[in-house]
Amino acid sequence: MQNPTIIYEDDYILALNKPAGMDVEMLQAWVKDNFKFAISNSYELRNGLVHRLDKPTSGIILFAKTEDVFYAIQKQFADRTTEKVYEALVHGKVIPEEGTINAKIGRLPWKRINFGVIESGREALTNYKVTASNGEYSLLELYPKTGRTHQLRVHLKHIGNLVVGDQKYAPRKIAKADLIKFGRLMLHAKSIKFVHPATKEKITLVAPLPNDLKLPIDEK
Repeated sequence: MQNPTIIYEDDYILALNKPAGMDVEMLQAWVKDNFKFAISNSYELRNGLVHRLDKPTSGIILFAKTEDVFYAIQKQFADRTTEKVYEALVHGKVIPEEGTINAKIGRLPWKRINFGVIESGREALTNYKVTASNGEYSLLELYPKTGRTHQLRVHLKHIGNLVVGDQKYAPRKIAKADLIKFGRLMLHAKSIKFVHPATKEKITLVAPLPNDLKLPIDEK
């Protein structure tokens, strides 16, 4: 597995590009072993990790270097003032090419380890836009307005456009074929915008789109 790469670093913040397949516990251990800042060794403050990404998802993830910055950025996430953009390769043509998915998400009563669109779930809102398509696959930009567990994967399944490589929510036959062809979940946390706790300026950090998310579109 590849190591994370540094996207941005200053005295207060560390932003990494997490590879697909690395869970946050492994990422925290890697940061603890490779960086020495005020809270890099703090179990209580998760070695500075301020938010999460699913293990199979690649992309940008933030660490705070001090306790004050940790809580300040966490508050921005809680208040929904951060702006996140994801990219996903999905099966099929997405219609309409730009829209909003507004569907409640909760644990499935018949399979508690999975989430789905259910009436008893919590509010979940995702905006999306198609950026490329060849009919067989579509590449989307996704703008989640809430942060429910597996929100993007569940919402895209709900509209009939499974994320390519989704081993958790795709039917077995599709999941197996995707794993052989692509080898990973084709979901990437592309960018995040937030207010820098020290400078008070808005900052946008970007993790470049991996080549493996581009190729299925470009090769057709």
